[in-house]
Amino acid sequence: MAAKSTRKSPDPKDKNPQPDEKAADESAPKSSKGGWRKWSLWGLPLAGAGVMFAAGIIFWGGFNTAMEATNTLGFCISCHEMENTVYQEYKPTIHYQNRTGVRATCSDCHVPDPWFHKVVRKVEATRELYHKALGTIDTPAKFEAKRLTLAKRVWDSMKKTDSRECRNCHNFQSMNPEFQRPRARKQHMKAFETGQTCIDCHKGIAHGDVRKLLTEEELEELEKPIVAHIRPIPPSFIEGMKRAEEREAKEAAEEEAAKKAAAESLRAQIEARAKEIAAKEIAEQLAKGAGEAGAAASAAPASAEAAPGPSSGIDWSGVEAKTVTLFYPGQASFEWVLTGRDHGGARAFKTGDRCAFCHIKELDDMGAKMVSGEKVEPTPIPGKRGHIDVSVQAAHDDENVYFRFSWQDAPHKPAPFVDGGKMDPENQTKLAVMIAGTEIEHAELAGCWVTCHGDSRYMPDHPTTEEIAAAPEAAERLDLADGMTKYLAESRTKIEVRGRRGKKRGGWDKLKTKEEIDQLAEAGTFMDIIRYRSGGEPENSMVLEERTVDGGAKVTAEGKLTGGTWTVVMSRALKPDTAGDINIEPGKLYTIGIAIHDNYTSARFHHVSLEYSFGLDNAEAEINAVKK
Repeated sequence: MAAKSTRKSPDPKDKNPQPDEKAADESAPKSSKGGWRKWSLWGLPLAGAGVMFAAGIIFWGGFNTAMEATNTLGFCISCHEMENTVYQEYKPTIHYQNRTGVRATCSDCHVPDPWFHKVVRKVEATRELYHKALGTIDTPAKFEAKRLTLAKRVWDSMKKTDSRECRNCHNFQSMNPEFQRPRARKQHMKAFETGQTCIDCHKGIAHGDVRKLLTEEELEELEKPIVAHIRPIPPSFIEGMKRAEEREAKEAAEEEAAKKAAAESLRAQIEARAKEIAAKEIAEQLAKGAGEAGAAASAAPASAEAAPGPSSGIDWSGVEAKTVTLFYPGQASFEWVLTGRDHGGARAFKTGDRCAFCHIKELDDMGAKMVSGEKVEPTPIPGKRGHIDVSVQAAHDDENVYFRFSWQDAPHKPAPFVDGGKMDPENQTKLAVMIAGTEIEHAELAGCWVTCHGDSRYMPDHPTTEEIAAAPEAAERLDLADGMTKYLAESRTKIEVRGRRGKKRGGWDKLKTKEEIDQLAEAGTFMDIIRYRSGGEPENSMVLEERTVDGGAKVTAEGKLTGGTWTVVMSRALKPDTAGDINIEPGKLYTIGIAIHDNYTSARFHHVSLEYSFGLDNAEAEINAVKK
């Protein structure tokens, strides 16, 4: 029989019921001992949350340490694919070693700094581990085969991010143009205005230059400005530009004055020497009893070497002299200038920048690179100088224009590819002035360069005997006895500029009809050339479908080598009104170029100037002919 419970059931009528023992226990105040252990945070006991927090710190520290370890130079070149290729290309560059000791390593350029983008890049890098396992680029040959593909991925990425990794160090806003070359600061200014970004111009800055492997279409698309990248020009940049230009203008004036003073000093020495020789000869003749007749006959200097330079009756003492630098151009044809794969300034040129806009301050360096064979010159002449500084003066009267040139001679350097070392044995020196006519594309930007093509003689794509034989019409119209001479693109139906699909550059055989050529000549679309030759008569010629010596206006030219200095004076009619000659009129600006063949050279082995504006009594002209 079950024991009866002694607990009394609560009486509903009882107004003060006694709580049962369990209920009393549950309602009793709890002890505070150990209560903090039961506090919670985000649903977890506080102690557990603390453990999780500490674990998170340890995990984050370990994860971040591991991620940073993969950002080191040592890690990046730990595989031979990197160590034996791009690392070796990177070591000679300024990003590896420089005067300030600041080194940009692989991750600085190839891993984003913002954390989220960095993690994304690290995830993407797992694909590289996959290809490492496959051996995709484990030999130099395999790497070279993939190089362009790999480079294009980097270029595309940097283009989209406005060269974010470059700007970690090279902020546009912080640039001081006072410490940049003229070409650099002007292009940076254009980058502000048009939306260009670092990678547009600086491909191959740390590794081999593979941009030349791009097609011209790919290059143009990759370097196309992005409107979203346009940024305001900081006032500090504009102020720096102004200070730089003022400083360079002052330096140029001082340099010009120094050169002018040196030239005047040399000229005075030459004239003094000439008078000394003349006086000596007079004294000798008088001593021999030559008498007054002999003395009169020797009043003029008798020595050709000691005689002062020609003047053509012009008093040059009051005519300002301008120093023009002529540099050696190598095989840099006009097609080369227009092709971005060859010429980094092609984009700027095609948007309207003059050659002088970028290069006027670096002609010495350019000439040195080309004359040595470092750039676009497969057949250098050992010892040939890279540039010539020429003093240029211009004057005119009512009928003629006059030019006076002076420059230092140089020892003869034989051309190793010619028997006897002299390409033109009859002429030690030739000097030419080329004046651009009307409607010649790019002439105002490049001057005489528009006449130099990739298929001219001694150029890479000159026509072979077989190619000439295969183009009988062109061979009949052109004088190809010594190869293709200068010509204008306007005289051709087509010019191959980029050399696509193995085609030769130029268009020597793509002649327009004779009637079309005559129309161009009648309209003044040609280049007018006057030339001094030390071993022959001066020439008046023109360039249209080829270079032809015409029977137009008479040209006079006198030259003399005195005391190691050449002096040449040339003249021609202002308005010859003859075929192949350009009328020079007041109030107009003309584009001219100057070229010198020294050391018995010919064809492209000359020194050339950039384009210069020329006018009569025109303050805006870079070479101004003053009235005498």
